[in-house]
Amino acid sequence: MNQTATKAASPAKTVYPILFAISMVHLLNDTMQSAIPALFPVLRESLSLSYGQIGWIAFAMNMTASVFQPLVGLYSDKRPRPYILPVGVFFTLIGVLLLAYAPTYGIILLAVTSVGLGSSVFHPESSRVAYLAAGDRRGLAQSIFQVGGNVGTSLGPLMSALIFIPLGQTSVAWFALAAIVAIVIQFYVAKWYGSQVIQPRKKRTSVGADQLNRPSLSKGKIGLAITILVLLLFSKNVYSISISNFYAFFLMDHYGVAKEVAQYYVFAFLAAAAVGTFFGGPLADRFGRRNIIWVSILGTAPFSLLLPYANLFWSGILVVVAGFIMSSAFSIIVVYAQELLPGKVGLVSGLFFGLSFGLGGLGSAFLGNFADQMGIFYIMKICAFLPLIGLLTVLLPKDEALRNN
Repeated sequence: MNQTATKAASPAKTVYPILFAISMVHLLNDTMQSAIPALFPVLRESLSLSYGQIGWIAFAMNMTASVFQPLVGLYSDKRPRPYILPVGVFFTLIGVLLLAYAPTYGIILLAVTSVGLGSSVFHPESSRVAYLAAGDRRGLAQSIFQVGGNVGTSLGPLMSALIFIPLGQTSVAWFALAAIVAIVIQFYVAKWYGSQVIQPRKKRTSVGADQLNRPSLSKGKIGLAITILVLLLFSKNVYSISISNFYAFFLMDHYGVAKEVAQYYVFAFLAAAAVGTFFGGPLADRFGRRNIIWVSILGTAPFSLLLPYANLFWSGILVVVAGFIMSSAFSIIVVYAQELLPGKVGLVSGLFFGLSFGLGGLGSAFLGNFADQMGIFYIMKICAFLPLIGLLTVLLPKDEALRNN
């Protein structure tokens, strides 16, 4: 039944060259995006920004991506457009160049909005490529794709300490070279993507591949499961944003750490997150999606709860362990949701990547404004409780329920 379409949707073998290529673009793309929070210590001094204004910069980028990503995913489910892939990185390139020479707060907001548009195109379509190239190892494929982005994000604090703080805002312009390399790779990926025979979903009168793989769950249970996944994503992303955007300020204000040194602590958190992302997918393929989601979110809680009260040494240890454990969740959540809603890869990818950015943006704005009023230490204490939302994982259907009995 529609063997060509089935083959395209689930290739017999994992296409590693494409997975590594799309992961490399993810690394380059997110390296450019990470230049934005990496610039926060510089911008706070050069433009005399408040924590609230810093939060709104992240909000502008993340909410732009959040709004458009599900729309791009929904459209691509019906009409795949392979060569839209390099277009997404082109928007990021424009944003990086604007950011490097932005003289005012308003231009900075415009620059990060352009970066957000780039993400809204890049992430759902690239996640679809990872799905097509995955074969029967979807957890591993999503982890390979995601680890590139996490590595790129982790480079932000290093760039801040080694480049932006010594050289200033205009040094961001050098990252235009990364955008050019990413665009070239995207043309290669788009050529492979275009060679796949991708059929829009059609109503079938007989049992086809999608129906064979459809979860044996009611619409209500599927809706509940998606809601829980969204709440788990909220827990992960808002906690992660509290560390990546505000932990450096916490170290500077609470422990008197120099701003360059504080960036190395943030790098340690993000680097641990990249390693955790890589291991999450293969572990989920072996031990089950639900089990690893449970360990990933709830398992972070003991470390996050201790973090605000630890001394400087143990703060560094705890933040690394928390980053490693929590990071494994995202790629698994995406794959779990794709299996809940088979045939809607683009929509699911766009929705969850969009939510990831949107929750991060809302979290940045909310936390930034509260930090101005209550102080950074208060924010760290409140966010420490977020991983406890992982208790909701017990309500998720077991992996066996994602397939027909």
